[in-house]
Amino acid sequence: MTGANVPEVWHGILATLVEAGHLTGPAELGRLVTDAVAPTGTEVVVYLVDYEQRALGPLPPAAGTPEPVDDSAAGQAFTLGRTVPGPPAWIPVVNGTERLGVLRVVPATGADPYPVLAGCRLVAGMVGHLITAKNLYGDDLQRVRRSRPMTPAAELLWRLLPPLTFASRQMVVSTVLEPCYEVGGDAFDYAVDGDVARLAIYDAVGKGMRAALATAAAVGAARARRIAGAALDEVATAVDRVLVDEFSDSRFVTAVLAELSLADGRLRYVNAGHPPPVLLRAGRAVRTLKDGGRTPLGILAGGTTVAETVFEPGDRLLLFTDGVTEARDPEGVQFGLDRLVALAEGVAREDLPAAETVRRLSHAVIDHQAGPPRDDATLMLVEWSEAAARRAVP
Repeated sequence: MTGANVPEVWHGILATLVEAGHLTGPAELGRLVTDAVAPTGTEVVVYLVDYEQRALGPLPPAAGTPEPVDDSAAGQAFTLGRTVPGPPAWIPVVNGTERLGVLRVVPATGADPYPVLAGCRLVAGMVGHLITAKNLYGDDLQRVRRSRPMTPAAELLWRLLPPLTFASRQMVVSTVLEPCYEVGGDAFDYAVDGDVARLAIYDAVGKGMRAALATAAAVGAARARRIAGAALDEVATAVDRVLVDEFSDSRFVTAVLAELSLADGRLRYVNAGHPPPVLLRAGRAVRTLKDGGRTPLGILAGGTTVAETVFEPGDRLLLFTDGVTEARDPEGVQFGLDRLVALAEGVAREDLPAAETVRRLSHAVIDHQAGPPRDDATLMLVEWSEAAARRAVP
C-alpha cells in the first residue's frame, strides 16, 4: 500500500503533526504523536534508541521498561529497518536513513491492521523528521537517549558530528563512536554533494578536553576549507596550520581524508599517520589502503601526497581508529586487525544494512574489553552500492 492509497484519515494525521509541530517542544513530542493518532483508536508510543544502541526507551508521557535492541521484536524493527507485525507492531523511525528508534503500534480492537500499519509508517517518517528538528531546541530527547551523563569533552564532540548514517542513491556511509559518554579525541565527518562524497576520520593524541579541543579545531578547519572548495592536500595544510597556531604543546591529530566520486568510483585519499582503511570486495577484505601517507596533522614535516584507487560496484571501505584494533581483553590480548577483518567479512555475508554492520562490529570491540575502554574507538563504513542504499531505507 503506497502513501497515495493510505486512508484519508492518516493524511489528516500527518497534517496535524505538521501544523501542531510548529509550536511543540521536545518534551511534548511524544504526547503530540499519541494524541494525533488517538482518534483512530490506535495506540502509538515513540521509542528512541540510546547512545549505546543497546536499548529503546519510550518518550514521555509513556512509561515502561526499555526494549532491548538485541533479541526483541522492537530491536528487530530497529536493526533491520522492517515493520514487525504484532500486536504490538513495531515500525522503524528514521530521519532519511539515520536510525532513531521505533513506533510501538496497537490497532483498535477489530480494526484491519493493514491500513493502520500503512498509515503508521507515514507517521513514523514524519516523527523521524520532528525528532531531528526538535532535538535542537531542548534537552528532553537527549535525556531519553542517555543512560548516564556525558563528560564535557564528549558533549563537545557529539555536537560537532553529522548523523551516524546517510544514504544517497549510490552510496551509504555509516559510523559509530565509542565510548559514547567519555569520548575525547576521536571524530568523524562527511559531506555528500552531488556526485562527490567527502569523508574524514580523526584521532587526536591524548584524552579528555585537550584532545577534544584539538579534534574540534581539526574538524572546523577541514570543514571551512572543504566548503570553500579546497583540494585534499589544501585541507590537510589548513588543519596543520590551525593546530600549530592554536596549541603550544605539539598537539597532533591522525586522520584519513578522502573523496569518493559516486559517478565512477574513484577514491582519492590522504593518510596522516592513521591506521590504513580496509577495502572489502564481494564480502572479502582484498587490501588495505597504505598509500597517501604523510605525518599526522599538526606536524609540519614534508608534503602531502594524494593517493588514488578505484572502487568496483558494491565495494565497502572500512575506516577505524586505533582504539578498535588495540582494544585489549582482561588478559591483555588485542582485538587486532585480523579479528576486525574476519568479523567484517562475516557480517558482510549477512547482507545487513550498513548501520547494523558497524553497530555489531562496535559492540564486538566493547564486549572484547569486558570493561571500560582505554581509548576511543571509531568505525566508518562506506558502501558504493545502490543495493546498500536500498537496504538503508525502511
